Amino acid sequence: MKTIKHVERLQQLHNLIQMECTGSPGQIANRLRISERTVYYLIEQLKDYEAQIGYDRSRRTYFYKDDFILEVNFSICIGTHDQVTEILEGSYFKNSTGRVFDRNSF
Repeated sequence: MKTIKHVERLQQLHNLIQMECTGSPGQIANRLRISERTVYYLIEQLKDYEAQIGYDRSRRTYFYKDDFILEVNFSICIGTHDQVTEILEGSYFKNSTGRVFDRNSF
C-alpha cells in the first residue's frame, strides 16, 4: 500500500504544479501532510521523468516549463507458476477537484 500512497502523493503534487498554486515547499508539505524532504524527493522524481519544473519566487509556486502529463497505469495479478489471473488493471488520474477518472471514461 505504500506504493499506492506514494503514487497518490506524486499525482497530488503534479496537480498543484499544473495549476501553478503550490506555495512554498513547506506549504506543500503541510497541504499533503508529508515532510518537506519528501516534497523535494517527489519533485526530483518528476524531474527524473523528464518534467521541466521551475519555481517562481514572486508567485511562490512551482510550474511546468513545458507540457507534462502524468498518467498512472497499474495491474494486479495473482496465481501460481502455471496459472496467473489478472484481477485488476487500469489507469487513472485525479483532476484538480480530486475526482478519479478511469482511462476508458474519455
